[in-house]
Amino acid sequence: MTAATSPRLTPRAILLIELALALGGFAIGTGEFAIMGLMPEVARDLGISEPQVGHVISAYAIGVVVGAPILAMLGARLRRRPLLLMLMGTFALGNVASALASDYPWLMLFRFLAGLPHGAYFGVAMLVAASMAPPHKRAKAVSRVLMGLSIAILIGNPVATWLGQTLSWRYAFALVGLIALCTVAMVAIFLPLDRSEVRSSPLGELRAFNRAPVWLALLIGSIGFAGMFCVFSYMAPTLLQVTRVDPGWIPVALAIFGLGGILGNLAGGWLFDRLRFKAVAWILLWSALVLGLFPLAADSLWTLLPAIFMVGTMVALAPALQTHLMDVAQGAQTLAAASNHAAFNIANALGPWLGGLAISAGFGWTITGYIGAATALAGLLAFAWAWQVQQANAQANT
Repeated sequence: MTAATSPRLTPRAILLIELALALGGFAIGTGEFAIMGLMPEVARDLGISEPQVGHVISAYAIGVVVGAPILAMLGARLRRRPLLLMLMGTFALGNVASALASDYPWLMLFRFLAGLPHGAYFGVAMLVAASMAPPHKRAKAVSRVLMGLSIAILIGNPVATWLGQTLSWRYAFALVGLIALCTVAMVAIFLPLDRSEVRSSPLGELRAFNRAPVWLALLIGSIGFAGMFCVFSYMAPTLLQVTRVDPGWIPVALAIFGLGGILGNLAGGWLFDRLRFKAVAWILLWSALVLGLFPLAADSLWTLLPAIFMVGTMVALAPALQTHLMDVAQGAQTLAAASNHAAFNIANALGPWLGGLAISAGFGWTITGYIGAATALAGLLAFAWAWQVQQANAQANT
């Protein structure tokens, strides 16, 4: 579907398409983050340590990093509707297989496989959403589809955590597989096949992709977003070991994080439509502040819960960077949009890995906040570099 053909869609049709795409984001968000709330249960069931469960999280993230550019390039010649169906169908199979994993190595493999279609799905879904919106409202359209990811953190993740605590962590992944299959059905029903859609060549996308503004935007996401994942990945053991609350508070904390994510997602789209690329700098500054305060709030539940909410607002970086990539990646939009989620999952691998190293070295669970603040500041340095390149390009063009 292209901007030229989208006006024939009615507002109701656009709403149903956005809902279908957002449901896919809900499935992916629940599947990606559920294991973080079930870290103690997975470790106990498989007889492994909690930092090893952190490696399972990283295996999924590495799958996203590997799959996003490869599948985006392989799917460049396909129309967006069948590509979305294949990607979400593969995601469903990966999660069902994860639910049936017999031991730690198999779970690592199946989480890697489940991560492969993640970035490409979001990349194509964002392009479909943006193509149906006026130019000055693209970031809001992107944020509406990404809302599925935020609602997953608010509702899907706490429900999956409760289900895993009550029955088994395996039921959480089975639920994700079922939601993914529902997404396949909704996309098939509501998203029309556009036979006039302009498709791109893999080599053409690769050539257009290989430019400094694109790589720098991906660098910002890879580093600047790592802090949120560092804190979020070890939130459950922090609540149990530092705040010393009942395990029943873990789903509540996850829901509060999700509320912060919804606010951040809306704020990110709103900020970018007004401030353009400058919005990214303000979001990174805010991120460094809230992550630096997180360890100071961890001793009491009533200070930790607001801190968790504020960490959730870091999700604002996602729609802002996603829309910026669409602006700077002309000719490589599919590959760039997919690679944005690869960048975020480099952050998803980097954050838990850095946190696990520090925790294993004896620095305690709350060290994750300080590590996260450092990565947000490093992302701000990457933004300064990207801003300098953007201004130089603007001067050269004039």
